[in-house]
Amino acid sequence: MKRQRLDPDFEIRIDDLSHDGRGVGRREGKAVFVAGALPGERVRARQTAKSRHFDEAVAFEVLEASPDRVAPRCPHFGVCGGCVLQHLDEAKQIEAKARVLRETMMRIGGIEPKQWFEPIRDAQWGYRRKGRLSVRWVEKKGRVLVGFREQDPRFVADLGECHTVIPAIGQRLPALAALVASLDARRSIPQIEFIAGDGAPPGSVDRNAARENGVVALVFRHLEPLNEGDRAKLLAFAQGEGMALFLQPGGLDSVTPLWPEQVDLHFELAPSAPERNPGAADNADRSVRLDFRPLDFIQVNAGLNRKMIARAIELLALKPGERLLDLFCGLGNFTLPIAKLGHEVVGVEGDAGLVARARQNAESNALPNARFFAADLTKDLSGEPWMQGGFDKLLIDPPRAGAAEVLAQLPLKGIPRIVYVSCHPGSLARDAGFLVKERGYTLLGAGVMDMFPHTAHVESIAVFERR
Repeated sequence: MKRQRLDPDFEIRIDDLSHDGRGVGRREGKAVFVAGALPGERVRARQTAKSRHFDEAVAFEVLEASPDRVAPRCPHFGVCGGCVLQHLDEAKQIEAKARVLRETMMRIGGIEPKQWFEPIRDAQWGYRRKGRLSVRWVEKKGRVLVGFREQDPRFVADLGECHTVIPAIGQRLPALAALVASLDARRSIPQIEFIAGDGAPPGSVDRNAARENGVVALVFRHLEPLNEGDRAKLLAFAQGEGMALFLQPGGLDSVTPLWPEQVDLHFELAPSAPERNPGAADNADRSVRLDFRPLDFIQVNAGLNRKMIARAIELLALKPGERLLDLFCGLGNFTLPIAKLGHEVVGVEGDAGLVARARQNAESNALPNARFFAADLTKDLSGEPWMQGGFDKLLIDPPRAGAAEVLAQLPLKGIPRIVYVSCHPGSLARDAGFLVKERGYTLLGAGVMDMFPHTAHVESIAVFERR
């Protein structure tokens, strides 16, 4: 394959910000996407790739800085691919995400809401309680790298710290790298997953430090069996750091605890008073507990999640006796708090394991009015038992691909209001266009939620009402 010939370094004026957080300028009429550059800046850039319609580059010197530029908090910014917006003022970050949502709604959906909601925000640092760290033994360096992928995803970033993940992990990356490097199996460990809950941590040398983040669990994926020496080192690390540690030799079902045998993995949902629905019954006690397993999906930003649930409940405007359908319900993140208010809720999810744990959560919270079903929501649903009953409101929280298949099948004529929680503006815009143009709904309002500060991820929430 012929090697691509790249241009020498060049100067460029940046006019816009792309949806993935890169500056956009033009050079000889051709669009150039420049990592690390902001609108209004003049930078020196180094070309990294070229194609027929656009080029890619990275800024290595800022000649004229934007007033919105700030010093990145992380020393690895610009190399690590985990964050791309740390050089942009936090208030401007959320403005940029709101602009992405507005432009995507018009470009793909051809619609605009009657109202744009104020963004929902919470902690900007140390918020990420779930994630996957890549691990790589570098033979030439004789050391292990533990971190997120670089901006060039072929490589693992050599991280000494991370400020967006919870401190219990973000400040222990070198310790994790040293641990893996000490193992005989260091070449066969490709990843470490972490997740944190509200439970009390297992025994630790420094319990106060561990309690800052509740219980933290690590899952070590290993491609070859671990010998007794490696297991002993992992056990000593887990006990010394006060973290639960699991081993994963195969698929999801292979995850087993190394220490302790039993660990209290759960989180609690109890929105503070200003976030509560003032019209809700039993408003004094609506807290629920959701137990989970170490590889289960949970929302990564705990504070933002609570605010998101409160906003969804507000937008649903549920009335006594109304019945709600919650699609892509997971562990019951929305289902159980709404059931706690006294409403009948049916949650549907494609992952049978999550459904089983959602049912257990409903039982442990004494919520018989929350029922859960497993179903592939991208397939024919006409024979599903939960499809036979009528619903008054619909809540939907799909993955990145959106909800086109299920929305096309639902009997929406009897559902006057839909709240849609989105993790991808493109799929939301497509589905919103379908609901408005083909199913007779009005898009009353929409707004962004900063679930992943300092990244280009755009999460949002929208509410539809039947005309």
